[in-house]
Amino acid sequence: MKKLVAAALLVLPFSLQAATLSTGPNIELLVIDGKKVDSSFWSQTESVDLAPGKHQVVVRFDGELKSGSKSKMYTTRPYLFELNVPDENATIVLPLLTSLTQAKSHFERGPEWQLELESGAMRTLEYVELQGKGFAAFSNMEKLVADYNRQHGITFEQGYAVDLEKATVEVSEQGEVTISGDALAQLKLWYSKADAEEKAAFYQWAKAQDAQ
Repeated sequence: MKKLVAAALLVLPFSLQAATLSTGPNIELLVIDGKKVDSSFWSQTESVDLAPGKHQVVVRFDGELKSGSKSKMYTTRPYLFELNVPDENATIVLPLLTSLTQAKSHFERGPEWQLELESGAMRTLEYVELQGKGFAAFSNMEKLVADYNRQHGITFEQGYAVDLEKATVEVSEQGEVTISGDALAQLKLWYSKADAEEKAAFYQWAKAQDAQ
């Protein structure tokens, strides 16, 4: 039976009815809206309840596949989606992959991630393949995603993913860049990109400004 992440994992607006987001065979939920999904080797979390709206979901393919007369485990890098969750149950799916050769070929040419809605409709999902550094690059998924979000100006407000770069920067068809958004949105963008040392320096600067 598919297990649900504890309600404390995600804060859902009471005015919105949650829908269940599930994963297809051999697809592992890793991080949702910046928070690690609690799973174990013996008890994988395969579905979560999410309020309709924009969420950030990170998954990977992790399954045992045929390799000649034997079977081998095959695990991909993490894939990140900026996902508009509908107000109906939905499942993240891939084409059926049964052999190691087939799976490697599929991911090398670019996987076909899709969202299958309860109504039967299918949506193609755009994704980012996360790149780690070093031997233990993917040992801390939450940190990996946090680093990505900081670099790209993504934060979370009231339980939803907010791309601050898109909210504060406009690029015309001619490639001209214009700063948009109010001062608060721009402050949020730069704060989301700062590291711990830079945030501490900003706190001190803000205190000094308030004291004047």
